[in-house]
Amino acid sequence: MDSAITINLMRSTPLLLEARPSDGYSVHVRFADGVAGVVDLSYLLDYGGVFEPVRDPEYFRQLRADLEAGTIVWPNEADVAPETLYALAVTTPALS
Repeated sequence: MDSAITINLMRSTPLLLEARPSDGYSVHVRFADGVAGVVDLSYLLDYGGVFEPVRDPEYFRQLRADLEAGTIVWPNEADVAPETLYALAVTTPALS
C-alpha cells in the first residue's frame, strides 16, 4: 500500500491544506474537509523551549503548512498538534 494512502487512512484529523499568518499571532487555516478559520495562537507566547522564537512576530510569520505532519511548523520544527489546530478552527470559523 502506498505510504500516502496509509497516512490518510490512519489520520483522524482532516489534512491541513493551507496556513498563512493573519493579524498579530493569528493564522488563517484551511483543512481538506472544508473547515477554515482564523485561529489565535497567542497562547504559545506563554511557552518557552522550542516556542521561545515564536514570540518574535517576524519569526511567527515564518510558519508554514506541513502536509506530512498535517499542521503548521516553524523553521525550528516547533509545531502545534493537528487536533488542537483543527479544534480551534472549528470554533473560530473564517468569515466568508
